[in-house]
Amino acid sequence: MQAALNIIGDDLKNVELQFRKDLESDVPLIRKVGEYVLSSGGKRVRPALLLLSARLCGYQGEQAVPLASVVEFIHTATLLHDDVVDSASLRRGLASANTLWGNEASVLVGDFLFSKSFSLMVGVGSLDILRVLSDATTVIAEGEVMQLLCTGEIDLSEERYISVVRSKTAILMSAACEAGAILGGAAPEQRKALADFGMSLGIAFQLMDDTLDYVASEEEFGKCIGHDLEEGKITLPLIHALRHCTGDERSIIEAVVEKDEMTVEEFRAVSGLVKKYDGITYTVDAACRYIDDCRNHLDRFDDSPLTNALLDLSRYVVTRNH
Repeated sequence: MQAALNIIGDDLKNVELQFRKDLESDVPLIRKVGEYVLSSGGKRVRPALLLLSARLCGYQGEQAVPLASVVEFIHTATLLHDDVVDSASLRRGLASANTLWGNEASVLVGDFLFSKSFSLMVGVGSLDILRVLSDATTVIAEGEVMQLLCTGEIDLSEERYISVVRSKTAILMSAACEAGAILGGAAPEQRKALADFGMSLGIAFQLMDDTLDYVASEEEFGKCIGHDLEEGKITLPLIHALRHCTGDERSIIEAVVEKDEMTVEEFRAVSGLVKKYDGITYTVDAACRYIDDCRNHLDRFDDSPLTNALLDLSRYVVTRNH
């Protein structure tokens, strides 16, 4: 991300300050939980996308930092809710908020962050931006429900899975890029190009996340390895393995997916099959194709340090280890 940090490093520091200002509340627990999650080591990819997109489209005003903070507020709210739904105990290598304060507090603080986001969006004063980000939050909620319905679905297709990824993960990155374009007064075709860039980047981001559940160490990735599998989530590495494995091997996978709790041996058995059928390689290759799409989407812009920074950010997605 260095090329991006060279350009927007100061803005990202101001985004951090804006977080704390926007977390002001008469209820101390809200600030405590919010600051804990916001300070837990995220790379601020979504705020960076908004800031870079706005600059690429010529924006030089003062609304980019507050709006970048809003995007991270929305993301943080989804993390709080996700961890409750997934019964996650770790987030970025630290105890998750629901582990420390309980499910009730996590859900309610997530609700606060969502509602606060909308009041902050109104403050920006752009109906277009409000529409893009509010539509994105609706799609995210739909994606969460879609993922819930797909849990344990052993015959889940790659197409349906990518549809879930678009809704649950990629839409907010797309919206961040599009909001930046709107701030900069971009032409419709450039606005769409940046929205498409964010969508492709978001899909690649999630696909790489899928591989890390099978190959990273817990210390590297910051969450319990194998947790997705234990929760019955059928991600792309497993989808690919299921397409190629034998009937007996499929039965082994199905038995593990159906269990509420999974042993280390069972995880090793399934991850061994994922590796045997090159599920990791297949998923990384798919992510790289989406990153290639990112490059194509930026063809509507002249080469510049800003386009290079966006491409650098997209390449980071397929090399990160946490």
